[in-house]
Amino acid sequence: MKCPHCGHEMPDGYLLCDKCGEEIQIVPDFEPEIENSITETLSTLVSSQEDAEGAQDAESEDETVPGAGKKIRKPQVILALAILFLAAFISYALYAYHIHTVDYQINKAAAYAQKGAYSEAIACLEAAYADHPEEAGILFLEADYYYLQQMDNYALSALMKIIDTENTIRYPEEDVEEAYGKIITIYANQKEYGLINDLLRACDNERIVSMFQSYLAMEPEFSYVEGSYAEVIPLKMSSNTAGTIYYTLDGSKPDKNSQIYTSPLFLETGEYTVSAFFVNDYGIESDIVTKTYVINLAVPNAPVVELYSGEYAEATMIAVEPAEGCKTFYTTDESEPTADSVPYTGPIPMPLGKTLFKFVNISSEGIASEVTTRTFTLRLRGAIHTETAVSNLVNRLVETGYLEDASGKNPRQSGILSYQFSSVLRVGEEDYYTINEYYDDGTGLLSRTDKVFLVQVYTGAAAQLGYDEAGEFMANLL
Repeated sequence: MKCPHCGHEMPDGYLLCDKCGEEIQIVPDFEPEIENSITETLSTLVSSQEDAEGAQDAESEDETVPGAGKKIRKPQVILALAILFLAAFISYALYAYHIHTVDYQINKAAAYAQKGAYSEAIACLEAAYADHPEEAGILFLEADYYYLQQMDNYALSALMKIIDTENTIRYPEEDVEEAYGKIITIYANQKEYGLINDLLRACDNERIVSMFQSYLAMEPEFSYVEGSYAEVIPLKMSSNTAGTIYYTLDGSKPDKNSQIYTSPLFLETGEYTVSAFFVNDYGIESDIVTKTYVINLAVPNAPVVELYSGEYAEATMIAVEPAEGCKTFYTTDESEPTADSVPYTGPIPMPLGKTLFKFVNISSEGIASEVTTRTFTLRLRGAIHTETAVSNLVNRLVETGYLEDASGKNPRQSGILSYQFSSVLRVGEEDYYTINEYYDDGTGLLSRTDKVFLVQVYTGAAAQLGYDEAGEFMANLL
């Protein structure tokens, strides 16, 4: 094909001359059926016209003007000619309309594509789209032909027209969803996951975003809005799909070396600036989101211990006043008490010798009070030694037949029983050593039994601890 403007030889299907740049007006080929129809119409009209003229000639021979010697033709001749040209015009108009229909252009494009002539096929589709831009199917087919030629950018350009929100033509939702799917498939094949993320971030259709959210990296969502709280808050962070959340608590910028979120963050008294971002399974990072929390919790009062520090000469119980909404814990090894220390459940027998007690109240929110410290020294003047008390108890148990001998063998059990001093207890008006019983089944592991024995601190008399009807301690002599 030659350019009508400059005569340059051009490949078939080109719409612009690659030499002079002028637009080429393509005159479409006639379809055989339409061409035959026009030919038949013209032949019929010509035949009819010849018959009409023959009849007019015959009549004119009888209607000769005297002296003139010439024939007079009637107006039917002019009418016939007008009908002839009108029929030809209508036929051509129908043909011109037909070649501009979507089906015609698409079928023609398909015929070219079957021959591998994709450039000609795309030219047909562009002509069809120019006349019918509302037909998304034209753009889908054009994108497919470009994609088959590995011209991804041109394919994307065609598909982008369907999802362009600024386009004056709004395509049906199902076409828009299909276009997004094809675009994302092309990007995914190119491993351009960042472009997919940008595409979905700009999409205002929640359904489409939900369909492809695995490619999206949204900022982490926090379970609490930022602000001030009067309680410990278990802050949860969540993401829109599978991936990893990285965070910091001091306001610094998090990166992939920061803490990884795995479970709720318990924010206690203080101020926290939580910064976090999300990385999905495709390595796409979200923006960083930062929220500030101020936790103002009421600190419980320190434990109130009824006894003052000092020396004591008789068995004494150490009691702590209960604090509402708190639990009390204590230590006797000079360490600071925590929620993992020994819980206070009731009055504690004062140990022999000098002992440092530390008590703390911990609220239900986990807030610790100040520590209350007491130092008690218990000295029982004239009392027998604790080892002597244990020996006296064992001898008495042998005398009563509870033990076979001082080694601790019990006639009703296969293991060995042993006894250890525990504390000093005031029972009635007398002081007793409390001695706990332990059982060894032969494995070397001791387990405490439910029996507690007593030995009078001054006389060495053995007894078993019991309770009276009022629930008070009592000593049952052995």
